[in-house]
Amino acid sequence: MFSKILIANRGEIAVRIIRACRDMGITSVAVYSTADREALHTQLADEAICIGGPLAKDSYLNIRNLLGAAEASGAEAIHPGFGFLSENPDFAKACEDCGIAFIGPSSKTISLLGDKVAARQTAREAGVPVTPGSDGAVGEYREVERIAREIGFPVMLKAASGGGGKGIRKVDGPEELKNAFMEAAAEAAASFGDGRVYIEKFVADPRHIEFQVLADALGNTVHLFERECSIQRRHQKLVEEAPSSLLTPEKRAEMGAAAVAVAKQAGYRGAGTVEFLVDGQGDYYFCEMNARIQVEHPVTELVCSLDLIEQQIRIAAGEALGFAQEDLALHGHAIECRINAEDPYHNFAPRPGTVEGLHVPGGPGVRVDSAIYQGYTIPPYYDSMLSKLIVWGESREQALARMKRALAEYLFDGVITNIDLSMAIISSEAFATGNFDTNFLEKSDLLAQFSRQGEGE
Repeated sequence: MFSKILIANRGEIAVRIIRACRDMGITSVAVYSTADREALHTQLADEAICIGGPLAKDSYLNIRNLLGAAEASGAEAIHPGFGFLSENPDFAKACEDCGIAFIGPSSKTISLLGDKVAARQTAREAGVPVTPGSDGAVGEYREVERIAREIGFPVMLKAASGGGGKGIRKVDGPEELKNAFMEAAAEAAASFGDGRVYIEKFVADPRHIEFQVLADALGNTVHLFERECSIQRRHQKLVEEAPSSLLTPEKRAEMGAAAVAVAKQAGYRGAGTVEFLVDGQGDYYFCEMNARIQVEHPVTELVCSLDLIEQQIRIAAGEALGFAQEDLALHGHAIECRINAEDPYHNFAPRPGTVEGLHVPGGPGVRVDSAIYQGYTIPPYYDSMLSKLIVWGESREQALARMKRALAEYLFDGVITNIDLSMAIISSEAFATGNFDTNFLEKSDLLAQFSRQGEGE
């Protein structure tokens, strides 16, 4: 087992990893930008090293500085968290070349799964269904036009690299196709340095269901059941839960086996997530595989009674999984709301600032993963997520009641958040009955209601 781990991240995920290290008796090393001198993760870690200026490119995305900090501290391993360099094959390869364990899959696997075209092919080879579309990236408009005619409109154009909703365009008819292709390619090139796109059939009103997998270096691979991630805004998840109210036990077992098949085909090691779209007929299609820990991993931890960060560390240290698929079972229901410093009343504008007052919810079944404290000034340079509010209950109904209680108790002074929107979502009839899909916010009147209230101020 490692004696010292450097955490190449910030915010709540850095705090989460520090806590896992402390539970395991491992010394933690935090890194921070000059904007994060007073951040909670720098205060909680056993050691902290400044790695550059406030811009991410000068600090959290600076591979040389991160490796220098690891060498200076004597860290044997690096945990990348999520975001930043967590799915960067160059960073993983640099760690491998320096003899530092990268807590995640190999650089080769990251590169394979980071290419969405190659990932689709991997799923095909594993016998897992993918949406109809191009076999690979399409570089010429004539080819895009031909495939669109074959599979029928509407279609989706997607960037071959990257994520976060960038380089994605829905095309409803042939008259929109050329401009959408050019825009998607340009955005992909600007965002990821890779202008390749592929085309696939649009799945109308799908559910977004993802399966957590764990795989050790010996080839043992299991799934930890599913998470429902359909509540989204512009392809960004807002609320997640486990398990999904959509799946029967039979469908859960089938999709879980498919997720394991994809992971094995990719030669996966560590914690990863296989994402699927499920259509109105119950048919599912491979979407992508994320080669890192997910933001929403706590809901899986609560229904499976496992520490996923600990499992990542143990796998990276060469340990075998301590359980098989038949040892795993779901217990209860968990829901997570992402609490962001953004203003839903004014088109979700970022709202960095100083947390002048704070009351964090508690009580039975409530967990808060956060790096926020009273008096902390939220810097404007990074993602707007402040914390994750997670609840667990014996049933979905109990979990819903606890989430409503916890959201009502979560009080910020000095910073505007999306707590009101989260409460509106989970209080809606659609969410209560499980009758929603990825277009829930667009089809409901919630966003319009918030906009109207903002205009009326």
